[in-house]
Amino acid sequence: MKSKPTMAKPGTLKRILKELYHFFPVLLPLVIVCILFSAVVSSIPSLFMQKVIECIEKYYLSGDYAAAKSEIIPNVLLLALFYVLSLISAFVYTQMMAYITQAFLYKMRQKMFDGMQDLPVKYFDTNNHGDIMSYYTNDIDTLRQLVSQSIPQLLISGVTVLTVFSIMLYFSVWMTLVVICGVIIMVMVTRKIGGGSAKYFMRQQQAIGKTEGFVEEMMNGQKVIKVFNHEEASKNDFDKINEELYEDSRRAHSYANMLMPILNNIGNVLYVVVALAGGFFLLSSIPNIGLAGLPFSISIVVPFLNMTKQFSGNISQVSQQVNSVVMGLAGASRVFELIDQKPEADDGYVTLVNAVENADGSISESEKRTGKWAWKHPHSDGSVTYTPLRGDVRLYDVDFGYEENKTVLHNITLYAEPGQKVAFVGATGAGKTTITNLINRFYDIADGKIRYDGININKIRKSDLRRSLGIVLQDTNLFTGTVLENIRYGKLDATDEECIAAAKLAGADDFITRLPDGYNTALTGNGANLSQGQRQLIAIARAAVADPPVMILDEATSSIDTRTEAIVARGMDKLMEGRTVFVIAHRLSTVKNSDVIMVLDHGNIIERGSHDDLIAEKGTYYRLYTGAFELE
Repeated sequence: MKSKPTMAKPGTLKRILKELYHFFPVLLPLVIVCILFSAVVSSIPSLFMQKVIECIEKYYLSGDYAAAKSEIIPNVLLLALFYVLSLISAFVYTQMMAYITQAFLYKMRQKMFDGMQDLPVKYFDTNNHGDIMSYYTNDIDTLRQLVSQSIPQLLISGVTVLTVFSIMLYFSVWMTLVVICGVIIMVMVTRKIGGGSAKYFMRQQQAIGKTEGFVEEMMNGQKVIKVFNHEEASKNDFDKINEELYEDSRRAHSYANMLMPILNNIGNVLYVVVALAGGFFLLSSIPNIGLAGLPFSISIVVPFLNMTKQFSGNISQVSQQVNSVVMGLAGASRVFELIDQKPEADDGYVTLVNAVENADGSISESEKRTGKWAWKHPHSDGSVTYTPLRGDVRLYDVDFGYEENKTVLHNITLYAEPGQKVAFVGATGAGKTTITNLINRFYDIADGKIRYDGININKIRKSDLRRSLGIVLQDTNLFTGTVLENIRYGKLDATDEECIAAAKLAGADDFITRLPDGYNTALTGNGANLSQGQRQLIAIARAAVADPPVMILDEATSSIDTRTEAIVARGMDKLMEGRTVFVIAHRLSTVKNSDVIMVLDHGNIIERGSHDDLIAEKGTYYRLYTGAFELE
C-alpha cells in the first residue's frame, strides 16, 4: 500500500524567496533587475521590425533608397545595441545566480545540519536514517533546480509574456483577441496534464527517500543478509520499492513529456490561425483598433506573427517549469520540515563549573581547570550555591513510556551512591537500557523524580549533565579519523598522553600498537578494518579519557572474547574506582561484584540486593545464575 505523497506546504515558495532575500539582500534585487531588463529587451525587436517593414513599404516601393537607409540603419543599430545590452545582462545574472544558488544551498545544508544536532534522540529512533540522508541529497538537488532554473525562467517568461502582450495591444486589439483564444486552450491543457504530473512528481520525491532508506538499511545489514541467505528475499523487497518508484516516475515524466509537444503544436496551429486572421483583416474593411492607432498593414501582421511565436513559446516555457516548481517545492517542504523540527527541550539552568575548595571548606568557581567540578545552582533570590559533583543518582517513583498511554517503566525507585556499582539484570525489553536513557535525559520521565547530587535533573542543563556521564554502548560508533582522534572524542582537549593512558586502562593499547600506524592508523566505515571487540575497546577508552564521575556500561563487554574480557575487567575495575557505575549485562559473571543488583521484569524492579543476598533468596536471580531458566 502506498503512503500518502508529500505535499508542498502553503507558503513554501514565499519562504524560499524570504530566505534568499535574507541571505542576499543586495545581490538578489540586482539579479531581478538584470532578469527584468533582459526579458523586456528580448521583446523589443518586434517594434523595430514594424519600423523597418514600414520603411520598406514607404520608401523602397517608391524607389527612395536613400531615405529608406537613413531610417532603417539607425533602427538596426539601435536594435543591435539592445541585443548587446541584453547579452551582457543575461551573462551578469546567470553568473550571479550560479553564486546565489550554491551559496544558498550551502547555508540551507548548514541550517539543516546545525538544527539536526539539537534534535532529541527520539527523532532518530523514529525516522529512517536513509530518508534523513535524502534531505541532504535528493531534496536539496530539487531545491537547486528550483532556485537556479525554474524561478528565473518563470520570471523571464512572465515578464516577456506581459511585455509582448502590451506590444500586441499597442498594434492591434483584434489580433490580440485571436492570440488570447489560443492561449486559453494552452492553459486548459496545462492544467489538465500538469495537475496529473504534479501529483506523481510529489509521490516520486517520497519514493526516492524510501528507496534510499531501504538501500542504507541493506548496506548496514549485508553480513546478516549473507549469513541467512536472504539475498533473494532482499532483491524481491527492493524490486517492490523500486517498482513503486518506477511507476511514480514513469507517470510523472509521461505527463511532463506529453505537455511540451502538445503545447508546441498548439503554438504552431495558433501561428497559422494568426496568419490567416492577419490576411483576413488586411483584405477586409474592418478598422484596426490599437494603442498605436495604425491601420492594418504588412508592417503590423509580420511582427505580430513573430510575437505570436514568442508569446506561445513563453507560455510553453511556463507550463514546462510547473513540474520543476512542483518538485522543487516538494523538496523544499521536506528541507524546511527538517529545519522546523522542534529542538530538544532544555530548561536547565544548573551548570557544571570548575571548582576549588576554599580554606573554610566552602566551594567556589574557578576560572582555571582544577580537576574538580561542582554544580553551579543560581536561585530566584539572586544567590548562587555550589554543590560538589559526586555522582549520587537517585530515582523516585519513576514512570515512563516511549509512547503516550503505554508505560514501560513502573514506579522505579533506586539509589546509587557515589562509588557504588549498580547492575541491571533482566530479559530483553525489561527496561534496563531505558533507565540509563532517562538518567542522561535522552528521554524525559512521565512521572516521578530523578535527582543527581540532590538536584532535580530537569534543572540541570543537558549538555552539562551529559558531560558528567560516560557511556559505553553495546553498538559501537567510530568516526572517520585516526584511532587517537576517536579516543579523543570523549574529551576534545585531551593530550596524546591522556588518550594513550586511557587506552592502556581499557586494555586497548596492546592491539593498537600492533596496527600498521599505531595510534595514527586511519579508521573508515565505522572502523571496518577492526574487529568488533577492538572497536569495543576503543569505545571503552573513549569513555575512560572523559574521566566522568558516573559511568554507564550497556553490555560494554558483549563483543569481547573471554580472554580479552579478563584483560578489560582489570582495566574496568580501575576505571570504576570512586565512580558511580550502572552496568547492564547478560553475562551474570560480570555483575557478581556489583554493590547492588536490580532484577527487572516488564518495567518493574522485582528483586534488589547484592549477589550473595539474591543467591540466598533463591528467587529469579538465583534461577538465572544457576541456569534454572535463561534470559531471553
